[in-house]
Amino acid sequence: MLENIFSNTRDKAPYVHNITNYVTVNDCANIILACGASPIMADDIAEVAEITSICNALVINIGTLNERTIPAMLAAGKKANELKIPVILDPVGVGASKLRTETALHLMKEVNFSVIRGNASEIKTLYLGNGITKGVDVNDADKITEYNSAQAITMAQEFHKHTGAVIAITGEIDIVAGYDKFYLIRNGHPMMSRITGTGCMLTAVIGALCAANPDRILEATVAGVCAMGICGELAYSKVTSQGQGTASFRIYLLDAMSNMDDDMVMTRKNLETLM
Repeated sequence: MLENIFSNTRDKAPYVHNITNYVTVNDCANIILACGASPIMADDIAEVAEITSICNALVINIGTLNERTIPAMLAAGKKANELKIPVILDPVGVGASKLRTETALHLMKEVNFSVIRGNASEIKTLYLGNGITKGVDVNDADKITEYNSAQAITMAQEFHKHTGAVIAITGEIDIVAGYDKFYLIRNGHPMMSRITGTGCMLTAVIGALCAANPDRILEATVAGVCAMGICGELAYSKVTSQGQGTASFRIYLLDAMSNMDDDMVMTRKNLETLM
């Protein structure tokens, strides 16, 4: 199922247009490069459609949303739809403010997204059309565990049917739903939550893999979620073996992604496939 996702990405070296979070923009660019793709960061309305037209995928991340970039997101999204290239949405912090919630819902109305990736609180807010989150972190009541995963799976499936997008809910347990299939992924490590941007970086990885595998959006999303979790595991192992901390963890996360390949994903994935 996940064969050749990474090798295709490294062979094709696709361009990924990012309208993304200023807090994590450098990490997003570097992890796209680590996947074998090429990032382009552009958010001015005067050029976004033109930039999108030379790229193979578009990633929209509302983490540092402002009124100047909202028209740019819409213009780039519509151009990507016109060109039939994958568009990935990361609704960072949706529910934390009226601006974020209304913007995300408006984007979903105007743009056809291939993938929507967020934490459980963000996806729940979009699914219900309203909600309150505590900033960019998942609410404790929404965290996905072995005991409540069935409810989150149902939400992901229904949201997929409503939007047509592959839905990725990430956290302690990750859920990916699409095309009458859903997957539980148990890769990763809690230390990933102690550095900023691992979610944004994952969305960027998904964008890179979808750019190279546009006919395998679901598989590319699953591979991206597995790979990012595996990178977290490898980075944690290296940090603890050398008595280091979160700054080193961030670097080792990028190192692990730069060495990621299809064999590593297939060998180390902790993936449960459900129909």
